Amino acid sequence: MPGHLMQNYSRQPLALSHGEGVWVWDTQGRRYLDGLSGIAVNTVGHAHPRLVAALRDQVGKLIHCSNVYEIELQDQLADRLCALSGADAAFFCNSGLEANEAAIKLARLWGHRRGHALPQILVFEGAFHGRSLATLSATGNPKVQKGFEPLVEGFVRVELNDEAAVEAAARDNPGLSAVFIEAIQGEGGIRPAQLEFLRFLRRICDRHGWLLMIDEVQCGMGRTGKWLAHQWAELRPDVVAMAKGLASGVPIGALLGYGEAARVFGPGQHGSTFGGNPLACRAALETLSIIEDEGLLDSAARVGGWMMAQLRERLGGLPGVRDVRGSGLMIGIELDRACGELVAQAREAGLLINVTHDTVIRLLPALVLRREEAEQLLALLVPLVQRFVAAA
Repeated sequence: MPGHLMQNYSRQPLALSHGEGVWVWDTQGRRYLDGLSGIAVNTVGHAHPRLVAALRDQVGKLIHCSNVYEIELQDQLADRLCALSGADAAFFCNSGLEANEAAIKLARLWGHRRGHALPQILVFEGAFHGRSLATLSATGNPKVQKGFEPLVEGFVRVELNDEAAVEAAARDNPGLSAVFIEAIQGEGGIRPAQLEFLRFLRRICDRHGWLLMIDEVQCGMGRTGKWLAHQWAELRPDVVAMAKGLASGVPIGALLGYGEAARVFGPGQHGSTFGGNPLACRAALETLSIIEDEGLLDSAARVGGWMMAQLRERLGGLPGVRDVRGSGLMIGIELDRACGELVAQAREAGLLINVTHDTVIRLLPALVLRREEAEQLLALLVPLVQRFVAAA
């Protein structure tokens, strides 16, 4: 029987008690290989000794103070993020949803200052930007929007990787002020924005005076082998939203601004009670240091590339397997039918995964995943997929 929790999650019959690296244990003592890492959150794995020590130290000093005071750790984190991203300023909040909400507000201010009475933002089919009314309205998934109408106006939606559709939207919507895109759609089925499409968006934004805003909430923080996934396209955006893996499980989000976009918000125009508090910033700073010191960017690219090649070799030619795609340790296996039942089968085999967009097996392991652990992951997953598609 349900307890007092609202029933808004379809939870698996599993309660985790502790973890170490890429492994977790349930309350019955059974061990699982974590192929999801809290949906791209536990960047340096579970119970990393350096992160644990940093958090223990910070809890004994100062967990929270208001943003009406200077927060030295927040300044240090902003400096680090701007150095690795090329941005000029950072705003801190608590989640990806809040970072994306801040991006939407920034784009509206930008549009109003350019004379648009009703500023619009170009967004993409299949996108997922969050569950607030504004971010839900920017999301390209009618299933998660259903029941929450009326949605927020001001969004123009086109197909991903379709340059002609973007050009048509530019002609038909004079109020467009920004483009908002995930470098790789996570919830949408691990669908990457093509690098040339991202470069095209940079050019058209420059032509029209739009902001290029990139949602790196799931695909950022080294997951693809670079700090931010759009860096593979070698371009400079105007706004970047980050969260999930930024502090390895301690809630934090960040909005990065470049050039003029870094100076849009003024005092009192946006804020966050908990955003960028000392505990969250200490966790993020330690996470960044661990990634650098342990070479986890190169490892994500190398181990993820090996996994992708192995999955394509073992599964790519099978009837029922449509595609294996992604970048680094962000991998999707698309099947030709709904495959949610594989989540329970994998769990019984000792592997934690999930299925997104109904037909895509999503792998988001921690960046500390080693080659031998990747081999174990594939040894558990590949036979399950082979049996599933063979049973059709």
